[in-house]
Amino acid sequence: MSQQDLSAGEVERANGMPVLGLGTWENTEDGQCATSVKEALEMGYRHIDTAQVYGNEEQVGEGIAEADVDREDIFLATKVWIDHLDHDGVVETTKESLDKLGVDKVDLLYVHWPSRTYDAEETLGAFNELVEEGLVDRIGVSNFQPEHMEEAVDVSDEPIFANQVELHPLLPQEEIRAKADELDIEVVAYSPLARGEVFDVDELEEIAEKHDASAAQVSLAWLREKGVTAIPKATSTDHIEDNWESLGVELDDEDVEKIDGIEKTDRRVDPDFAPW
Repeated sequence: MSQQDLSAGEVERANGMPVLGLGTWENTEDGQCATSVKEALEMGYRHIDTAQVYGNEEQVGEGIAEADVDREDIFLATKVWIDHLDHDGVVETTKESLDKLGVDKVDLLYVHWPSRTYDAEETLGAFNELVEEGLVDRIGVSNFQPEHMEEAVDVSDEPIFANQVELHPLLPQEEIRAKADELDIEVVAYSPLARGEVFDVDELEEIAEKHDASAAQVSLAWLREKGVTAIPKATSTDHIEDNWESLGVELDDEDVEKIDGIEKTDRRVDPDFAPW
């Protein structure tokens, strides 16, 4: 399938959010991050994800500015780190993030983790204010468990648009997906390739061979079948393109059932401050 054929993928959206984005975690080498973002956008991506703690918001902004794509066509998300989730910290650091990104607003602002300085009412109250000020279009949460999602919905005047969690065939997060569906919250998958572990799963390799695809593409197609938005991290042109071409992979029911039946479980992100 040609890149031109895949361009339709950029308008395949869930509530205005493109279903495939570019993750930028650990993409901090001088010039590399900006180049990755620029290449991804010019390839067809329209969803870019970063975070304060990644230390690359300036480079992400440079890539957006350099790309031959209008800002209004880009869905841009960043996250407030756990040291800044008090009211003033949210407001001040978000404005700093906007300056670094070189934008007037972000399309989605996440609470990065429900940890350390997080207080549902205070933190989300500040997020609500940023929406009212026009600095943020939508608010989201990240690494929230079902009980945290329910609390956030209860205390926030603004809808909780998305919950970003580690999610891949080795960590399908059924409980979180079910609760998100109940609460009308989108699910966004970070580390959707299990940081490369998907290449060592026999079931994924078998399905990949069947579709003349890669295990990464199969994993991303599986997430799409589940209604999950994926933001795989990629820096090289080859990996950015391989992930993009996953939009051309269509799994059948047998494929999905085989992936659902994978018994191996592998959580790749598990810091001491995690809420589980």
